[in-house]
This record gives sequence, C-alpha cells and structure tokens, in this order.
Amino acid sequence: MADNKKTILDLIGNTPQARLTRLTSHLPDNIIVEAKLERFNPGGSVKDRPALKMVRDGIESGALAPGKTILDSTSGNTGIALAMIGAALGYPVRLVMPGNVSDERKRICRAFGADLIFSDPLEGSDGAIIRCREIFDLDREYYFKPDQYNNPSNPLAHEETTGPEIWRDTDGGITHFIASLGTSGTMVGTGRFLKRTSPEVQIIAAEPDSPFHGIEGLKHIESSIVPGVYDETVHDEKIGVSTERAYEFTQRLASEEGILSGQSCGCAAAAALTIAERLAAEGKPGHIVAIFPDGGEKYLSTPVFSGETMHYADGI
Repeated sequence: MADNKKTILDLIGNTPQARLTRLTSHLPDNIIVEAKLERFNPGGSVKDRPALKMVRDGIESGALAPGKTILDSTSGNTGIALAMIGAALGYPVRLVMPGNVSDERKRICRAFGADLIFSDPLEGSDGAIIRCREIFDLDREYYFKPDQYNNPSNPLAHEETTGPEIWRDTDGGITHFIASLGTSGTMVGTGRFLKRTSPEVQIIAAEPDSPFHGIEGLKHIESSIVPGVYDETVHDEKIGVSTERAYEFTQRLASEEGILSGQSCGCAAAAALTIAERLAAEGKPGHIVAIFPDGGEKYLSTPVFSGETMHYADGI
C-alpha cells in the first residue's frame, strides 16, 4: 500500500545507478563502470543530502529556529537544495553565489523563493564564501548559516546514506569509488563508509587540473580556500581533469549514453575511464562507481552545450 504521508523531503536519497556501456565498449566485460545518478533527488542534485542533514541538525540543536533566515554561499546546487528545503519547512533562504553561475540555477533558486546576492564572478566560489561570511558577521542572530564547507554534517550525510546505498547496490562488489571535489563532502563521507566497510576499496578524488578552469561547482584544492570538511587521508588517489576533457565527457554522456549531466559529472566520468583503462592495461577486473552530482538541464545555457570549443590552458 502506498505511503501517502511522504513529503518531498522524504524522497531524498536512494538514487539509481546506471552502467555506462558505449563509453566503455572498448573495455573487457570484467570491468564495470557505473554512475550513481544524483539528479534523481527531488532538488536535482547530490546536494539535497547534506543540505537536509545540515538543516535538520540545525533545528535539532536550536541553531535554526522560527524567525531565522538560512544563509549560505553556493555555486548553485546546495543553494537549490536549501531553497527547496526552506520552502518545504517554511524558512526564508538567502544565498550568495558567483554572478556567473548559470541562469537556470538562478531562476530555480528564485522559483523556490530564495533571495540571491551575487559575488564577483572572477573570484569564483571563494569570493562567494568571503561575501557570505561578511553578511553573516553583520547580524549573526538573524541568520542560520549551514556553512557547507565546514559543517561535519555535510560528509556525515554521505557516510550515512550515499556510502551504504552504493555498497548495497553493488552487492559489496565495488572496487573503486570516484567523486569530484567541490566542498569534498561527497568524497569524504562516502569514502569513509566504504573504507570502513572494505579497506580494499580505492577512493579516487577528481578535480580540475588547474586553478583556472571552467568546471562549475568544482575546486582545484591546492589553489582554493580549502574546505574544513576536506580530509586528504580518505582518498587513495587524486586525478586532475582538464576543462576540455570534462566538457568532452559531459557531451559524450548525453550523445552516447543518453545521460544529460552537468560538468562535474563529465569530470567524474573522465576520471572513471582513466581508472578503467588502467585496470584493463594491467589485466585486472574492476567495479567502478562514480558519483554524477546532477543533471544537465541547469547547464544548457553554458559553454559545455554551446557547441563551441573553450580553451582554459595557460590562462587562455
């Protein structure tokens, strides 16, 4: 019998996994590459998970109470998640984001009723972080700041949900886990669960290969404000992916696999193929699962789907 008591927030998590077949057609059958499709969360991204846990933990602790406004910096997806959750729970939401995030992201946040403040596009997500801190410091009693970059509830959400789901859906057969780095919460939390469950699982972090890049939502860790939740001891390897390669795989996922995804998914897919081809060259089997953080609908107005070739190497 159907459960008619579920709200939109009860639908977060338990996202499906899909095997990549055409991109991996050159690989042996004993190498499986799967994508965990986080676009199937109600807010459209992996960020629904940590956003919900941070808000619920805030309510439980008393840090978020009626009359307060939720405030955080975001490159888009966490903002959408917070806006959706705030609308569902009756809390106003104010978001600081770089002025150059896609129009789709801005419109979705506004559709949920969020108030948007734009930081300098040239300063990226770090500029949004700094501007958000300034706003928060002006009136700390007025705001609840989840602070996704430093809140331990961010990785804990993945440790409690994403990791167990992947272990369950691979019947414990996963050999490699791949996540692209933004706040790093997905990699850290999921990686901790998988390592605790099976130390043999290899945790791979994928990131832009240079400070100057065009992969929305991701950080080049060494040149950025390092998130407080980032734990470099969790990943066994870090793979740098160029903007061009991330875009190429984003486009190929749509045209060859039928998976319309965001740029960070292309980054994760590129890293997954790097690992898969390495295993093939070594004659080893593998079951690789990559997190695909969101769908591509929010990026249709961006260069990744414009048909133009973008160059980011050497500051060009």
